[in-house]
Amino acid sequence: MPQTTLVSIICEDYTGLISEVTGMLYDAGVNLGDTTFAVLGGAAEFTSICEFPDGVDIAQTEKDLRTLPGLSVQPRARISVAPFDYAAVHGETAQITHRIEITGEDSPGLIARLSEVFVGYGANIVRLNSERIPGGSGRSARYVSRIAVSIPPEKAQACLATVANTAGELRLTCHWVAR
Repeated sequence: MPQTTLVSIICEDYTGLISEVTGMLYDAGVNLGDTTFAVLGGAAEFTSICEFPDGVDIAQTEKDLRTLPGLSVQPRARISVAPFDYAAVHGETAQITHRIEITGEDSPGLIARLSEVFVGYGANIVRLNSERIPGGSGRSARYVSRIAVSIPPEKAQACLATVANTAGELRLTCHWVAR
């Protein structure tokens, strides 16, 4: 019987990381489900819910990942392959209904203030990506947040208006598209 696992890698970013990891997993007969990848500062994070076929050993797969060319030279790389005891497929509240982009000057508490808005409308943040972009020539840093959310249809208009108002209070611009 196939086993659902979580493959998680945090390491220094390098060209070919995704290709090496997914190629090795494919060669082992592993099927990838929900997968994310992000560069975080000078590091990279790869996470995937995978279906391991019968006969593919979790511990051996973790050892094999450590031998990949780009990962084998990174003693600080954190590699984990472990059983995943949650549902392998996300539910209705993880269906993205809107994509929101918020930009402007960086300020402490930005993500906290914006994320609080969604709770009041029963909206669920499905994906969030924030990036602090250094300013040049004496300009302050710019902040870009991209948020994919699931908003109940009957609350979408009010929720988005509140997000835009909150962003405005923080001197940020806000744009969204319905999916």
